[in-house]
Amino acid sequence: MGVMDGWEPGEHTASGVTHATYRKGTGPGVIVISELPGITEDVLTFAGEVVAQGHTVVLPHLFGHAPSPDSAVATMRSLRQACVNKEFNKLRLRQTSPIADWLRSLARELHAELGGPGVGALGMCLTGGFALAMMVDEAVAAPVLAQPSLPFAIGKARAADLNLSASDLLKVKERAAAGCQVLGLRYAQDMATGTRFETLSREIGDAFIRVEFPGRKHSTLTVHRQDEAVERVLAFFREKLLTS
Repeated sequence: MGVMDGWEPGEHTASGVTHATYRKGTGPGVIVISELPGITEDVLTFAGEVVAQGHTVVLPHLFGHAPSPDSAVATMRSLRQACVNKEFNKLRLRQTSPIADWLRSLARELHAELGGPGVGALGMCLTGGFALAMMVDEAVAAPVLAQPSLPFAIGKARAADLNLSASDLLKVKERAAAGCQVLGLRYAQDMATGTRFETLSREIGDAFIRVEFPGRKHSTLTVHRQDEAVERVLAFFREKLLTS
């Protein structure tokens, strides 16, 4: 039995851009965007727990392989792929990654199909901030940022940057003020996340639910999994998507 068994392959196109997707489950939608090196067995394990709670989960395939080995070689290959991909903003300040438009379109389509209060969006590491960018669209009701790491935390300004344009940040703040909460998870001494949690706390205040674990590890939901982190995410999706 393969790790991808039960995941239905598909694709989504928006503004001339097409990416593959994998889908499983029933119930309110949740988009889980994998970290480097791609859709690994650990990512699938976490996504399966979201499915088991009663959600339709869609995994966009943006880099790497599906399934992807979880190895240093695979990570370096996917990182090289991501670094030349113009859909991802790696270094520029106060700019939203172009992939956000495609992800918002995917969220709108999923919400239109499934209904309910909206969809959940969860990004990890390189993709962590994409869930915040997706929150600009009202189809996204439950954004989760797991160790957001773009732009690369080189220097104080980039370490604090949210990978959002000024107009998108304004919309995020408006939605937060209207009651849309944002869940963030990280290891407290993870250098890759810079000082973004401080920026989020300052910009959206109590709407930012800040969950930090001691140590210098990185992947809160997968390789360096914290069971409490997984439960906090599942509880967030239950509250926002299943009990509204």
